Amino acid sequence: MSLATSTEKTVTIVGIRFRPAGRIYHFDPQGQTFTTGQYVIVETVRGTEAGRVVIAPKKVAESDLSDPLKPVLRLATEEELRMMLSYKSKEKEALMLCAELIAQHNLPMKLVEAEYTFDGSRLTFYFTADERVDFRTLVRDLAATFRTRIELRQIGARDQAKLQGGVGICGKTLCCSSWITEFGVVSIKMAKEQGLPLNPSKISGVCGRLLCCLAYENDNYIQAKQQMPQLGAILSTPSGPGKVVSINVPTNSVEVMLESGVTIQVPAETMAERRIGGCGNCSMKSSGGCGCGSGSCGKGGCGKGGCSTGQCGSNGCSVKKNFSTEAATL
Repeated sequence: MSLATSTEKTVTIVGIRFRPAGRIYHFDPQGQTFTTGQYVIVETVRGTEAGRVVIAPKKVAESDLSDPLKPVLRLATEEELRMMLSYKSKEKEALMLCAELIAQHNLPMKLVEAEYTFDGSRLTFYFTADERVDFRTLVRDLAATFRTRIELRQIGARDQAKLQGGVGICGKTLCCSSWITEFGVVSIKMAKEQGLPLNPSKISGVCGRLLCCLAYENDNYIQAKQQMPQLGAILSTPSGPGKVVSINVPTNSVEVMLESGVTIQVPAETMAERRIGGCGNCSMKSSGGCGCGSGSCGKGGCGKGGCSTGQCGSNGCSVKKNFSTEAATL
């Protein structure tokens, strides 16, 4: 959240988290003073719940809040904390009983976790399934067994990994279960951008989805590549001119194939791009005489392939053809 300016209306909020590494929700402390680590009783859309303070009361701009603030009712008492621990210890037993009922009803669902509210007024079961499941009969049996309000909530593979925890292929505790509060967008394009092998076993987490860490350095890769020679660019190297065939961002180097067919690796910052071939690296474009896809061309309609000096970027480009002749004279 951004700091409020003197002209903006401000409100006081307190940050509450209901699960380890879970999302942080903002509440109205109503003038009460809390410190991080304390358990409080709050009013939510699902009823009264207990949460832990992770952000002490502070002022923020009202415009930064997307939803109306619910109130913090009070600090949790010792009796309420003992009751919360008591119900917490019953969750494994509830999970086993629910699994037995699921087997009896022969439902295609996999149970993940059971969760009591601090006062036992609601018992929530989290499960995964490949499709929608009709569990109305199961809910009635669960309510009769536990004599409390029952909720069944279907979750995805990533949420399952977050709830159950584990160790990733890096050997460390899963990011989602240790510190990630909300899942971001991860795409296969990020793996391609970073030059990673498109092998599912290498770029997928224990949840079977793309690794969340693919997004961590993606912006840095994009920014670094903008400062490096592009694939296909013709460079002048100490061993002679060559074509860029690979880019290595972590080592800030490029692989260049020489005319002899030999591939060498050279630091990117030492490369002086000759721009004597390849669309986007046209010497005429660098001198201002060619539009190359960005408009009209003084030598012809280069952006549409109709250049009087040749079809820029294609095998018919005279500028590109001159590469072999010019390189031979270097």
